[in-house]
Amino acid sequence: MTARRTAAGIVVLGLVPLALTGIAAAPAVAHGSLTDPVSRVAACYAEGPESPKSAACRAAVAASGTQAFYDWNEVNIANAAGNHQQLIPDGKLCSAGRDKYKGLDLARGDWPSSAMTAGNRTFRYKATAPHKGSFELYLTKDGYDPGKPLKWSDLEAKPFLKVTDPKLENGEYVFGGIVPNKSGRHLIYSIWQRSDSPEAFYTCSDVVFGKDNGAAGGGTPAKPAPTASAPTDEEIADGADKSTVEHNGHGDTGAHTDTTADNAGADTDNAGTDNTDTTANADTADTEAYGDANSPETKAVGAAAEQSADEQPATGQQNLAETGGSGATSYLAIGGTSVLAIGAALLFAAARRRAVPSARHGR
Repeated sequence: MTARRTAAGIVVLGLVPLALTGIAAAPAVAHGSLTDPVSRVAACYAEGPESPKSAACRAAVAASGTQAFYDWNEVNIANAAGNHQQLIPDGKLCSAGRDKYKGLDLARGDWPSSAMTAGNRTFRYKATAPHKGSFELYLTKDGYDPGKPLKWSDLEAKPFLKVTDPKLENGEYVFGGIVPNKSGRHLIYSIWQRSDSPEAFYTCSDVVFGKDNGAAGGGTPAKPAPTASAPTDEEIADGADKSTVEHNGHGDTGAHTDTTADNAGADTDNAGTDNTDTTANADTADTEAYGDANSPETKAVGAAAEQSADEQPATGQQNLAETGGSGATSYLAIGGTSVLAIGAALLFAAARRRAVPSARHGR
């Protein structure tokens, strides 16, 4: 009997590393940001979180801390599901309502900016983890004042560009569109809503049409704002070890590289959904907790929270990495359950074998 029990124990112990391998292989949690025109968070990361060059980025780091900028590719809401206006309050559009990124919401006219002209333009979105989904880009209305907190009503009612599953080139989504005619300083707000999960990502890019006159509605800055620069691949790699999110991706990369047509100019007729249209999936508890709950360290702890049956996908399982959560918890649950189930089965079999000889000998 001792030999059987020992063998069973060896089998169970041998399965533990396999389960732990699943945990170690948990999908990454990293996604991206608009880099042409450069988003605020990407521009400040490129300047260096420890010693930003521009006054606006120094103020943003002072407000949010350096970690927010090492995590430049994670300005998200895990359970957005199209409910962008319901989840993000006025004045907090650039941070997606997350306290972690509150420095991005600072109302000032000297954010590093990108030159912009009306007409055809190519846009680039650095994807540290590609996902299927759609991009919507909005421009601020005439009269926009960067010295005031950005509100939803400051954006044009419809996106000037909407594209679904654009092509991926060298780690960047590349898509084209027609930029409306504007003058002075404006802001481009992007929403990347995934179609394979409710997760969405948000960026604010400061742009200048013609001469930088401080605010489109008037006012003159003390001096021209600096030009925004996107982080290079080398800069991204150098800061990856200080980030709390991975940078090697877990998305369906191949699904985006094989496109049948160039996206340049696609969906520029403003026929896309209005930014007031939503699909209403977020519940009250998620709405109240959406801020810090999106951070990877928080999601890793809370990923095992109970979910009702109607919140589960059709397969009955939910890959938390596909919703912006950490996969570590789900892999742990699966691995631990497998070990317990196999161990229980082996112990039951051993006990049954002990019972059979006892019955035969009248014990």
